[in-house]
Amino acid sequence: MKAFIQRMGALSLVLAFGLMLAACGNKEAEQRTAFIEFLQTRVLDKPGLRVPSPSEEQKASFGDYAKHYAVITDFTEGMNKSVSQPMGEVMAKGALRSIGDLATRRDDLKAAKEGLAGLRTALDQQLAKADAARAQLKQPDDLKQVYDKAYEKTVSTPAATFKEVFPALDTTFDGALAVGEFLQQNKSKIQISGASVTVTDPALQAELNKMLQNLNGQSAAINAAQRKMQAVVRGG
Repeated sequence: MKAFIQRMGALSLVLAFGLMLAACGNKEAEQRTAFIEFLQTRVLDKPGLRVPSPSEEQKASFGDYAKHYAVITDFTEGMNKSVSQPMGEVMAKGALRSIGDLATRRDDLKAAKEGLAGLRTALDQQLAKADAARAQLKQPDDLKQVYDKAYEKTVSTPAATFKEVFPALDTTFDGALAVGEFLQQNKSKIQISGASVTVTDPALQAELNKMLQNLNGQSAAINAAQRKMQAVVRGG
Protein backbone atom coordinates (compact mmCIF):
# COMPACT_ATOMS: atom_id res chain seq x y z
CA MET A 1 0.00 0.00 0.00
CA LYS A 2 2.81 2.33 0.91
CA ALA A 3 4.51 1.61 -2.44
CA PHE A 4 1.26 2.32 -4.27
CA ILE A 5 0.89 5.64 -2.51
CA GLN A 6 4.48 6.54 -3.45
CA ARG A 7 3.81 5.67 -7.07
CA MET A 8 0.65 7.78 -6.99
CA GLY A 9 2.68 10.64 -5.54
CA ALA A 10 5.25 10.31 -8.28
CA LEU A 11 2.47 10.23 -10.88
CA SER A 12 0.99 13.38 -9.40
CA LEU A 13 4.35 15.11 -9.72
CA VAL A 14 4.63 13.99 -13.33
CA LEU A 15 1.13 15.22 -14.10
CA ALA A 16 1.80 18.53 -12.35
CA PHE A 17 5.02 18.95 -14.26
CA GLY A 18 3.23 18.17 -17.49
CA LEU A 19 0.54 20.73 -16.73
CA MET A 20 3.22 23.29 -15.92
CA LEU A 21 4.89 22.68 -19.28
CA ALA A 22 1.53 22.98 -21.02
CA ALA A 23 0.89 26.27 -19.26
CA CYS A 24 4.28 27.58 -20.37
CA GLY A 25 3.57 26.45 -23.90
CA ASN A 26 0.25 28.28 -23.93
CA LYS A 27 1.93 31.41 -22.60
CA GLU A 28 4.43 31.34 -25.46
CA ALA A 29 1.62 30.87 -27.95
CA GLU A 30 -0.23 33.85 -26.48
CA GLN A 31 2.89 36.00 -26.63
CA ARG A 32 3.56 34.96 -30.19
CA THR A 33 -0.04 35.71 -31.18
CA ALA A 34 0.15 39.16 -29.58
CA PHE A 35 3.42 39.92 -31.36
CA ILE A 36 2.15 38.72 -34.74
CA GLU A 37 -0.99 40.84 -34.37
CA PHE A 38 1.11 43.90 -33.52
CA LEU A 39 3.39 43.43 -36.53
CA GLN A 40 0.45 42.86 -38.85
CA THR A 41 -1.84 45.65 -37.70
CA ARG A 42 0.64 48.30 -36.58
CA VAL A 43 3.42 47.81 -39.12
CA LEU A 44 2.36 45.87 -42.21
CA ASP A 45 -1.23 47.08 -42.58
CA LYS A 46 -0.26 50.75 -42.21
CA PRO A 47 0.77 52.66 -45.35
CA GLY A 48 4.33 53.86 -45.60
CA LEU A 49 7.18 53.34 -43.19
CA ARG A 50 5.88 52.90 -39.65
CA VAL A 51 7.95 51.70 -36.71
CA PRO A 52 5.67 52.37 -33.74
CA SER A 53 6.93 52.09 -30.17
CA PRO A 54 4.94 49.48 -28.24
CA SER A 55 3.68 50.38 -24.79
CA GLU A 56 5.13 48.69 -21.72
CA GLU A 57 1.97 46.61 -21.53
CA GLN A 58 2.39 45.51 -25.14
CA LYS A 59 6.05 44.65 -24.56
CA ALA A 60 5.03 42.51 -21.63
CA SER A 61 2.47 40.73 -23.79
CA PHE A 62 5.19 39.89 -26.33
CA GLY A 63 7.38 38.17 -23.73
CA ASP A 64 10.82 37.36 -25.14
CA TYR A 65 9.57 38.35 -28.59
CA ALA A 66 9.93 41.97 -27.52
CA LYS A 67 13.65 41.46 -28.17
CA HIS A 68 12.82 40.50 -31.75
CA TYR A 69 11.06 43.81 -32.30
CA ALA A 70 14.00 45.61 -30.69
CA VAL A 71 16.12 44.50 -33.66
CA ILE A 72 13.89 46.65 -35.88
CA THR A 73 13.61 49.64 -33.53
CA ASP A 74 17.35 49.64 -32.81
CA PHE A 75 18.06 49.82 -36.54
CA THR A 76 15.57 52.66 -37.03
CA GLU A 77 17.00 54.66 -34.13
CA GLY A 78 20.57 54.02 -35.23
CA MET A 79 19.83 54.99 -38.83
CA ASN A 80 18.07 58.19 -37.78
CA LYS A 81 20.93 59.19 -35.51
CA SER A 82 23.90 58.25 -37.68
CA VAL A 83 22.50 58.67 -41.20
CA SER A 84 19.22 60.56 -41.62
CA GLN A 85 19.98 63.49 -39.32
CA PRO A 86 23.60 64.01 -40.48
CA MET A 87 22.36 63.79 -44.07
CA GLY A 88 20.57 67.09 -43.53
CA GLU A 89 23.86 68.73 -42.59
CA VAL A 90 25.60 67.26 -45.63
CA MET A 91 22.86 68.49 -47.96
CA ALA A 92 22.92 71.96 -46.40
CA LYS A 93 26.69 72.20 -46.86
CA GLY A 94 26.45 70.99 -50.45
CA ALA A 95 23.47 73.18 -51.40
CA LEU A 96 24.16 75.56 -54.29
CA ARG A 97 22.16 78.74 -54.84
CA SER A 98 23.93 80.06 -57.92
CA ILE A 99 26.63 79.22 -60.41
CA GLY A 100 28.93 81.50 -58.47
CA ASP A 101 28.76 79.07 -55.53
CA LEU A 102 30.43 76.47 -57.71
CA ALA A 103 33.57 78.57 -57.73
CA THR A 104 33.48 80.10 -54.24
CA ARG A 105 32.20 77.19 -52.13
CA ARG A 106 34.45 74.39 -53.30
CA ASP A 107 35.62 73.69 -49.74
CA ASP A 108 32.02 73.18 -48.64
CA LEU A 109 31.44 70.80 -51.54
CA LYS A 110 34.54 68.80 -50.65
CA ALA A 111 33.39 68.60 -47.03
CA ALA A 112 29.95 67.45 -48.16
CA LYS A 113 31.48 64.75 -50.33
CA GLU A 114 33.64 63.52 -47.45
CA GLY A 115 30.64 63.58 -45.11
CA LEU A 116 28.69 61.50 -47.59
CA ALA A 117 31.32 58.77 -47.45
CA GLY A 118 30.94 58.64 -43.67
CA LEU A 119 27.16 58.27 -43.99
CA ARG A 120 27.53 55.34 -46.38
CA THR A 121 29.81 53.60 -43.88
CA ALA A 122 27.40 54.30 -41.02
CA LEU A 123 24.45 52.87 -42.96
CA ASP A 124 26.41 49.74 -43.86
CA GLN A 125 27.30 49.26 -40.19
CA GLN A 126 23.72 49.72 -38.99
CA LEU A 127 22.38 47.27 -41.57
CA ALA A 128 25.07 44.68 -40.85
CA LYS A 129 24.32 44.93 -37.14
CA ALA A 130 20.58 44.44 -37.71
CA ASP A 131 21.08 41.55 -40.13
CA ALA A 132 23.41 39.81 -37.70
CA ALA A 133 20.92 40.20 -34.83
CA ARG A 134 18.09 38.95 -37.00
CA ALA A 135 20.09 35.87 -38.01
CA GLN A 136 20.25 34.85 -34.32
CA LEU A 137 16.47 34.91 -33.84
CA LYS A 138 14.62 31.64 -33.37
CA GLN A 139 11.05 31.94 -34.63
CA PRO A 140 8.20 29.52 -35.32
CA ASP A 141 7.10 29.49 -38.95
CA ASP A 142 3.90 31.49 -38.42
CA LEU A 143 5.81 34.33 -36.74
CA LYS A 144 8.74 34.15 -39.14
CA GLN A 145 6.50 34.74 -42.16
CA VAL A 146 5.09 37.94 -40.66
CA TYR A 147 8.35 39.10 -39.12
CA ASP A 148 10.25 38.68 -42.40
CA LYS A 149 7.74 40.97 -44.13
CA ALA A 150 7.96 43.54 -41.35
CA TYR A 151 11.77 43.43 -41.44
CA GLU A 152 11.77 43.88 -45.20
CA LYS A 153 9.47 46.88 -44.93
CA THR A 154 11.18 48.63 -42.02
CA VAL A 155 14.84 47.68 -42.46
CA SER A 156 15.85 46.15 -45.80
CA THR A 157 13.83 48.36 -48.14
CA PRO A 158 14.62 51.72 -46.47
CA ALA A 159 18.33 50.85 -46.33
CA ALA A 160 18.41 49.79 -49.99
CA THR A 161 16.51 52.89 -51.10
CA PHE A 162 18.74 55.17 -49.06
CA LYS A 163 21.77 53.58 -50.69
CA GLU A 164 20.43 54.57 -54.11
CA VAL A 165 20.77 58.24 -53.18
CA PHE A 166 24.47 58.01 -52.35
CA PRO A 167 25.85 57.35 -55.86
CA ALA A 168 23.70 60.12 -57.33
CA LEU A 169 24.88 62.58 -54.67
CA ASP A 170 28.49 61.52 -55.03
CA THR A 171 28.38 62.01 -58.79
CA THR A 172 26.71 65.39 -58.40
CA PHE A 173 29.33 66.60 -55.92
CA ASP A 174 32.06 65.44 -58.31
CA GLY A 175 30.39 67.31 -61.18
CA ALA A 176 29.96 70.45 -59.10
CA LEU A 177 33.61 70.35 -58.01
CA ALA A 178 34.71 69.89 -61.61
CA VAL A 179 32.71 72.94 -62.71
CA GLY A 180 34.08 74.95 -59.81
CA GLU A 181 37.64 74.02 -60.75
CA PHE A 182 36.95 74.91 -64.38
CA LEU A 183 35.59 78.32 -63.40
CA GLN A 184 38.59 78.98 -61.17
CA GLN A 185 41.10 77.99 -63.85
CA ASN A 186 39.43 80.22 -66.42
CA LYS A 187 38.33 83.10 -64.22
CA SER A 188 40.06 85.65 -66.45
CA LYS A 189 37.73 84.72 -69.31
CA ILE A 190 34.56 84.01 -67.32
CA GLN A 191 32.69 86.77 -65.53
CA ILE A 192 29.98 85.81 -63.03
CA SER A 193 27.46 88.27 -61.67
CA GLY A 194 24.67 86.60 -59.71
CA ALA A 195 22.92 84.23 -62.08
CA SER A 196 24.52 85.86 -65.10
CA VAL A 197 27.62 84.32 -66.70
CA THR A 198 29.67 85.95 -69.45
CA VAL A 199 32.32 83.94 -71.30
CA THR A 200 34.65 85.70 -73.74
CA ASP A 201 35.94 82.52 -75.39
CA PRO A 202 33.36 80.59 -77.49
CA ALA A 203 35.24 77.31 -76.95
CA LEU A 204 35.13 77.78 -73.20
CA GLN A 205 31.47 78.69 -73.46
CA ALA A 206 30.68 75.42 -75.20
CA GLU A 207 32.69 73.39 -72.69
CA LEU A 208 31.06 75.12 -69.72
CA ASN A 209 27.59 74.58 -71.17
CA LYS A 210 28.29 70.88 -71.56
CA MET A 211 29.51 70.59 -67.98
CA LEU A 212 26.46 72.44 -66.65
CA GLN A 213 24.12 70.22 -68.70
CA ASN A 214 25.74 67.15 -67.19
CA LEU A 215 25.39 68.64 -63.72
CA ASN A 216 21.71 69.31 -64.31
CA GLY A 217 21.26 65.70 -65.43
CA GLN A 218 22.89 64.48 -62.24
CA SER A 219 20.54 66.65 -60.20
CA ALA A 220 17.62 64.96 -61.94
CA ALA A 221 18.96 61.58 -60.77
CA ILE A 222 19.00 62.86 -57.19
CA ASN A 223 15.43 64.08 -57.49
CA ALA A 224 14.35 60.67 -58.79
CA ALA A 225 16.07 58.91 -55.87
CA GLN A 226 14.48 61.31 -53.39
CA ARG A 227 11.03 60.66 -54.85
CA LYS A 228 11.58 56.94 -54.41
CA MET A 229 12.56 57.49 -50.80
CA GLN A 230 9.44 59.56 -50.21
CA ALA A 231 7.33 56.80 -51.73
CA VAL A 232 8.85 54.30 -49.30
CA VAL A 233 8.23 56.59 -46.32
CA ARG A 234 4.69 57.56 -47.33
CA GLY A 235 3.69 54.28 -48.88
CA GLY A 236 2.94 55.80 -52.28
